[in-house]
Amino acid sequence: MTLALDATPLILSSGGLLRYVTELSLALAREFPQDTFQLLSDQPFEMPVGSPPNLTSVATGRHHLRWWLHGLRRTLKESGAQLFHGTNFEVPYLGSTPAILTIHDLSPWRDPAWHDAAGRVRRRTPWLVRLGRARMILTVSEAVRREVISFFGVADHKVRAIPLAASPLFRPAPETTPPAKPYFLFVGTLEPRKNVGALINAWRAMKEHTGADLIIVGRKRADFVPVPEEPGLRLLGEVPDTELPRLYSNALAFVYPSHYEGFGLPVLEAMQCGCPVITSHDPAVTEVSAGTAIHTGDASGLADALRAVAAQPERRFEMRNAGLARASAFSWTATARATHALYREVLGADV
Repeated sequence: MTLALDATPLILSSGGLLRYVTELSLALAREFPQDTFQLLSDQPFEMPVGSPPNLTSVATGRHHLRWWLHGLRRTLKESGAQLFHGTNFEVPYLGSTPAILTIHDLSPWRDPAWHDAAGRVRRRTPWLVRLGRARMILTVSEAVRREVISFFGVADHKVRAIPLAASPLFRPAPETTPPAKPYFLFVGTLEPRKNVGALINAWRAMKEHTGADLIIVGRKRADFVPVPEEPGLRLLGEVPDTELPRLYSNALAFVYPSHYEGFGLPVLEAMQCGCPVITSHDPAVTEVSAGTAIHTGDASGLADALRAVAAQPERRFEMRNAGLARASAFSWTATARATHALYREVLGADV
């Protein structure tokens, strides 16, 4: 088969969308060497490091204008792709190439304040769904699958949930010299939905009790309210992926108080590194953690959780082992196989 995926998320410097397209395309190409996988976008992007020969990029050339209306349709026709996977809320508006659409979450519709630049998605994705441009909708959790069925009024057999996974890069770091000072850790795109303000307030309230710093890692989006510097608060910005396992492994806990998630990939990355997790009651994150994390909803609850985890090393040890066991249930190999099976189902079992 020749299969095309939207590569536009690869223009990002970090975050879950970048991770999704990178890891999925690599795993697909490695698991199914008999197939060709094309990465397409009207914007320049870098190919995933270590791409096998059957994972390629296709030049858009003269078709880059009016990409989603005409350019992508023509590119697909010329490339010979049998199916297009819209990895981030969009598929071609016209054309006969079968398509699958990934809807990661309903955050663009749940609260407009969470996305100041999602107007196009809010307007266009519902129309694509109503017109049936995607033969199947893919979500990354059962929680979002149920939401999509209800919100868009789609038949349940048209929506499938295939979970994400943490990269094999994320594993407990080798025993090294402990950090000079204990710390709690947040990793994720800095945006309104992540509820970072509540985390900072909770840490500030418990700073004297825990003696721990707070490290915040992630790309800052334009709509994120700047955080003033203060002693003990370390804003690292984006760091190389190779640094993240060490940061996860040495933290007292990973704290992720997000208001809403489609999956919550950093939670799984932390668990796979053996890091205890404190997170919100969001249904998707709860689905991923499966009882291995502490779930709490507000700054007061977060503060209590921070103090409890810092004071109870035996509890951290139990959470570490439970998280590692839960994380072992996920892999990009399994995700790629399930996604490929969906491709075959859409195209017909004879391909």
